[in-house]
Amino acid sequence: MPDFKSMGIDHLFVDESHLFKNLMFTTRHNRVAGLGNPIGSQRAENLLTGIRTIQEPKNKDLCATFLSGTPISNSLTELYLIFKYLRPRAMEKQGIVNFDSWAAIFARKTTDFEFSVTNQIIQKERFRHFIKVPELAMFYNEITDYRSAEMIGLDRPKANTTLVNISPTPDQEYFIEQLMLLAKTGNAAFIGREPLSESEENAKMLIATNYAKKMALDMRLIDPSYEDHVNNKISVCAKKIAEFYNISDVHNGTQLVFSDLGTYKKDQWNVYSELKRKLVDEYKIPSLQIRFIQECTNDKQRKTLFDDVNQGLVRVLLGSTQMLGTGVNVQKRIVAIHHLDIPWKPSELEQRDGRGERPGNIIAKQFMGNKLDIFVYAVEKSLDNYKFNLLHNKQTFINQIKNSSLGVRTIDEGALDEKTGMDFSAYIATLSGNTDLLEKSKIEKKITVLESELLAFRKEKVVTSSKITMLSKEIENTAVMCEKMKLDLDKISAIKFDFNGGDQIPIKIDALKNADNTAAGNYILSLKDVDSKNADQPFGSLFDFTLLYRTEHTEQDHFGNTQKHTRYFLKGHFLYNHNNGYIQSDKPETALNYFFRAMEKIPHLHSDKEAHKNKLYQDLNVLNKVYNLPWDKENALLDMKAQLKGLEAKISASIATNLDDPLPTEAKMSSVKRENDMSL
Repeated sequence: MPDFKSMGIDHLFVDESHLFKNLMFTTRHNRVAGLGNPIGSQRAENLLTGIRTIQEPKNKDLCATFLSGTPISNSLTELYLIFKYLRPRAMEKQGIVNFDSWAAIFARKTTDFEFSVTNQIIQKERFRHFIKVPELAMFYNEITDYRSAEMIGLDRPKANTTLVNISPTPDQEYFIEQLMLLAKTGNAAFIGREPLSESEENAKMLIATNYAKKMALDMRLIDPSYEDHVNNKISVCAKKIAEFYNISDVHNGTQLVFSDLGTYKKDQWNVYSELKRKLVDEYKIPSLQIRFIQECTNDKQRKTLFDDVNQGLVRVLLGSTQMLGTGVNVQKRIVAIHHLDIPWKPSELEQRDGRGERPGNIIAKQFMGNKLDIFVYAVEKSLDNYKFNLLHNKQTFINQIKNSSLGVRTIDEGALDEKTGMDFSAYIATLSGNTDLLEKSKIEKKITVLESELLAFRKEKVVTSSKITMLSKEIENTAVMCEKMKLDLDKISAIKFDFNGGDQIPIKIDALKNADNTAAGNYILSLKDVDSKNADQPFGSLFDFTLLYRTEHTEQDHFGNTQKHTRYFLKGHFLYNHNNGYIQSDKPETALNYFFRAMEKIPHLHSDKEAHKNKLYQDLNVLNKVYNLPWDKENALLDMKAQLKGLEAKISASIATNLDDPLPTEAKMSSVKRENDMSL
């Protein structure tokens, strides 16, 4: 069977390289959450084998180029796998031979606490805290060429993202209480489920997290017997879609709706069909103008649907992140994007928004101020707000890692993972309506921005200091030049000679005695044929100034010939020339007059140099003022850090209270009441 060696392949270009991130790795942290699957995929293993095969002859970290819009999709742990593919030898030099040695340098385990099904407090470890982040970013940027739309001036709409906060319905309020009890006790009866199996007990928080997501979107995802409500997500979203439908009706503006929960299923209640029903029945939008991506079963149908959206025949298109978030070019008329649920990863949210936030959005460009409205629907006292802010913060970290603008040494990625759900303390605090965690997330975001500004300020201070040093040196050199020119200026001021008269020009040629003007001029011109080999050679004098010539050799021309040029200078305490050192004419009188022209420039040169010195002093004063300016946001940063410390103490106290009372009496009574109501 042919392999890379026999086929002569010496380089691999891997497009959408993030699809190969599920690479096998070994670790002793087999009980740590958030690491992904260490077994990996066969596809990723095949790619690694191919890269190693073509790297082997060169014994260098070469031979592969990865291309991706989202190389880091969720966590900084993904950087290790990128390095494993592309930088094995560089890691070996740092003593990094496996994931554990990489984590020992850049990551720290954190411990979260939660209740087991027997009401015992247990610990859960996860990698969510990263240290030495600037060094990690530098290591990453050594192999990265990053280009954003802003960097290359890509003409695309600017996203105007709005978080639409929705009050929970009465059913949601009650179910939130039951979810808290499920998280505290592991008793699935609180949410009307059969007892958790042994495997489900280990995934209790993931189950609780998924129920919280479904509850926030629509209670009917949990039990079809729940009734519709005028203030649930679907109702609020339908109203917003109808608003933009009417605003953009004259341009046939289109809208995308994303949800990974309750996707379209024929002949079964689902979120997509319910949203369409409301749009048709309540807002009179024609049914044919509302489509679901899941209706397309082949590429031909997808292309036809996309063409219809771009032409404005389909005005509202619903789909999941996987089916509508990538490889979909329907941007021509998009005026709004709606997120009914919030995905797990920052890259998924970025992919969704990218369907409309891209070049070719004609309606946004011509009629909407080149802006795109994006709505994220969040139910209060659910995980929505916390999850959105956490994703936003993680995306900020990822972007700053990519463009080397990170201003912090440590990062906490938060305790939310699609494989394990949310940690107990954050879950309870969020569902109980405790806004401290959300406020903590917002303050951390502000602190990150301010620390980035502080880093930029300090970098600018270093640059300014360097400029001050260079400018001071230039002022010193210029002052010396001015002093020398002043001495030469005093010389020519003392000369008594009629430069415009017919007197014998007082040029003395060392090689000639008592030469007249013509002989002196011809001698000067003859020096063009004498090679000084790039050295300044004296040959005479004019008053107290020395006459010099220099032969300069330039690079070879197209025919391999070396070019030679002769330049002439007048030397006093400083070196002067006229016409950049060249005597253009072959006339003797021109050669003689050349040095007088050079001498005539001394007053002007001295005046210009003095003016330049004064200008340098002015610039130095400005730079000194800039350097001595304090950073005006230092107090704000200190205040925010103090607020953060206070919030963390408050959250810890709140968690301790929850630990002291895992199952309040009133909650038990609420559970009994609900069971009685259901039996009625």
